[in-house]
Amino acid sequence: MAIKVVIKIFFFIFAGRIKFKKQYEIIMKLVLRILLVAAIVALIYLCIQSIMTPIHFDQQQKAREKAIVERLIEIRNAQIGYKNQNGIYAANFEELQKFLNETKIPFLVKEGELTDEQLKSGMTEQEAVKKGIIRRDTNWVLAKDTLLGAGYNVASIGKVPGFEDNTFLLDTATLSSSSGYTVPVFECGVYYDVYLGDLDKQLLFNLKDKATKLNRYVGLRIGSITEINNNAGNWEF
Repeated sequence: MAIKVVIKIFFFIFAGRIKFKKQYEIIMKLVLRILLVAAIVALIYLCIQSIMTPIHFDQQQKAREKAIVERLIEIRNAQIGYKNQNGIYAANFEELQKFLNETKIPFLVKEGELTDEQLKSGMTEQEAVKKGIIRRDTNWVLAKDTLLGAGYNVASIGKVPGFEDNTFLLDTATLSSSSGYTVPVFECGVYYDVYLGDLDKQLLFNLKDKATKLNRYVGLRIGSITEINNNAGNWEF
């Protein structure tokens, strides 16, 4: 009788282990499937990111540089106006802002124009002015209104668009031309780190490394204090 009891106990224990083993195998298969799906999803995400990250970087760079280039062109126009009045370029934005806000420069107003018949007859504009056909008046207008347009916020001219806590780097110098003339020059720029620093670090490093190897300014810039380039922007060549 005791033997029969022992046999039954052994049977139940053995059967329980078999059942547990099967359940364990089912659970492990389920876990492995979940891990496999998770790995596939992660791989797909990484693939998408590897494609989208450069696209996002390029889009952001173009959008930000568009606004920065516009500001640099405004600075160039203001500096040219300053030089026309003073013979040199403004050494800092405080001087440039004071010029724009306080100095009046001549603005030529022209009314009327020669007709085709008058042009065919050989009439010049000077003759037309004397006869009253064309009227020319010189008005004195604030530099900011003439050079940058009415309502321009002069206080913002030195700020990097979209990154107003940062100011453009501005410097001036005097160089000698190949013909021996002394030429005042200036340069104004902003580094990639300032306006692209929050984007992908590797792509930013690649951009900076390329500029360095090509011996180019590591950012956007107008003018130069080491060469006479007619205040060209480095995106223009």
